[in-house]
Amino acid sequence: MVFPDYRPRRLRRTPQLRSLIRENRLSPDQFIYPLFVMPGKGVREAIPSMPGVFRISVDQLAGEAKELISLGINHVILFGLPEKKDPMGSGAHAKDGIIQRAIKELKNKAPGIMVTTDVCMCEYTSHGHCGIILSGEVDNDTTIEVLGKIAISHAKAGADIVAPSDMMDGRVAEIRGALDENGHDKVPIMSYAVKYASGFYGPFRDAADCAPQEGDRQGYQMDPANSREALREATLDVDEGADILMVKPAVAYLDIIKSLREEFDLPIAAYHVSGEYAMIKAAAERGWIDGERVMHETLLSIARAGADIIITYGAKEMAKIL
Repeated sequence: MVFPDYRPRRLRRTPQLRSLIRENRLSPDQFIYPLFVMPGKGVREAIPSMPGVFRISVDQLAGEAKELISLGINHVILFGLPEKKDPMGSGAHAKDGIIQRAIKELKNKAPGIMVTTDVCMCEYTSHGHCGIILSGEVDNDTTIEVLGKIAISHAKAGADIVAPSDMMDGRVAEIRGALDENGHDKVPIMSYAVKYASGFYGPFRDAADCAPQEGDRQGYQMDPANSREALREATLDVDEGADILMVKPAVAYLDIIKSLREEFDLPIAAYHVSGEYAMIKAAAERGWIDGERVMHETLLSIARAGADIIITYGAKEMAKIL
């Protein structure tokens, strides 16, 4: 039998050889850990559909941040549960709003952590949509004015990065202009550039109490069937001043991550969303898969597709393994 001169198995024989030629690696400093912040004191409330993830009160944030830093994770993204909601989502840009207080708490007591904020209205509106409803639908241009106010309020509180997730047209330009005009020109925008109307968001909506009361978000989030549209969306955000482009969800849209990586030279983020995380945890609890191994493989696939930054609820677990 004639064997080829090159035998790939030669470099797979030992852990040391496999490590030597590994093409992609994960590191805790790639991860952003989501935090759900709620009113009250001393609160640490488990989220049933997201094992290992909690809603916590502002006074618990510093301890959480210090644990993350000890694991090599230096970055969080904040989602807030306000005390009150109204049709206009006014709590989103209140000076003493839940996220504004959370930012200040982290900056005062855990200055080593970098804070990104979700700039959206769905957690603050009584109807659960991501903007202002006029004549029975989310009004784009009225909404982006409010998003600018939200971004300014976050920047004033000390946010390092703002991340608009609403999918309104023109919101990146509105936010960039608002930040620059108010002395926050150094604050980057991590745009949810490509956010699909996905079925993988269920556990998040439970955690953040932000499911729409009527209808759905298909009128402003992207159709899962479309890939070319993703490049158009991302191009608009680049032209409007985005500093980082995000794809959400991640695992079901690895092809989209790869397309953006090939098309743009900006940093690419991907959100390993609640449903993708929960599926792994649920199967692991039943003994159907090795949860740690599958979590690692899943996050590695996101990096392999081209993501520089991974937002994941599995950040702590992975940091302990790596």
